[in-house]
Amino acid sequence: MVNFTPGPSQLYFTVSDHIKRALRDGIPSLSHRSSSFEKISQKTTEGLRELLSIPSSHAILFTGSATEVWERSIQNLVEAESYHFVNGAFSKRYHEIATQLQKKALALEVKEGQGFTEPVVISDSAELIAVTHNETSTGVSWPLEKIYALRKSNPNALLIVDAVSSLPYPAIDFNQVDSVFFSVQKAFGMPAGLGVWIVNERCLAKAEALQKKGVNIGTYHNLPTLSSFAKKHQTPETPNVLAIYVLGHVVEDFLRRGILTLRRETEYKAAILYQALQTHPSLNAFVKDSSLQSKTVIVAEAGSKTKEITLALQTKGLYPGDGYGKAKETQLRFANFPAHSKEQFELLVDTLETIR
Repeated sequence: MVNFTPGPSQLYFTVSDHIKRALRDGIPSLSHRSSSFEKISQKTTEGLRELLSIPSSHAILFTGSATEVWERSIQNLVEAESYHFVNGAFSKRYHEIATQLQKKALALEVKEGQGFTEPVVISDSAELIAVTHNETSTGVSWPLEKIYALRKSNPNALLIVDAVSSLPYPAIDFNQVDSVFFSVQKAFGMPAGLGVWIVNERCLAKAEALQKKGVNIGTYHNLPTLSSFAKKHQTPETPNVLAIYVLGHVVEDFLRRGILTLRRETEYKAAILYQALQTHPSLNAFVKDSSLQSKTVIVAEAGSKTKEITLALQTKGLYPGDGYGKAKETQLRFANFPAHSKEQFELLVDTLETIR
């Protein structure tokens, strides 16, 4: 069985061995104040720093999930006003959380399947600009240059990037953003239960300034506390030790393969699937603008043929993801992560060719 659901998605092929080794060695029972855990945490953060080219100016923090970062980032980085780019269910939920936290959460919203093509004027009062690099619900991906341009035109605002379903594919220049976050159950091919939050010194300074003003920035998972423990390769609370251990080893596996190899393979797999959609009589890409088509979450419109195509793929052991929300009955989503091999994508494309 090959799981193409965008998350939780296909496990990376080494994960089961890493988990077995962890159980054999008692990793889940380690104290998070022990030197053994500190070594695990250090290995994982240093591996991520190498894999993603994260500069030393950015701290790497562990949370329960990327969803948690939506809330923590608003609490820690926004006193009054945030600005959100909304083009799907997940970017919309980020905006909703800011509203629920009683911030003035402004938003530019476009139709699903579209990007933000026109220049946008953002008020100087916006403290945080929230961007979803890869909208998992629709398969729209922002060109990185457009994201960087937001920071250049709004230098006083913090720029935070939700890269949940794209990293480690994009070569993000962390010097041009203030914060990035992701979770491990998508492109890192692991079970759910761990988020990674990358923040620079500007973010930490903002959180500390709000805290001094008496603004409630949260308790054990506020940025100053997370950062202070991270400097010791620890966490404020008992974390998901097993997941941090496995992530460190998966990152090591990725480094052995090479990040350039992973990126080239991602582009190859995306190219052959988009080509298949372009020529298929019953399928087409939901995102029409090729410059906005995600390489890591490919969404296909199947209309009334959705169920038929799904069943035909499943007979070959290929399990596509459903369309998201209201598109469940008319779309299919295909994750394209390091856990998905070129051979599996070639089988997927060949199988789609037989379904007419």
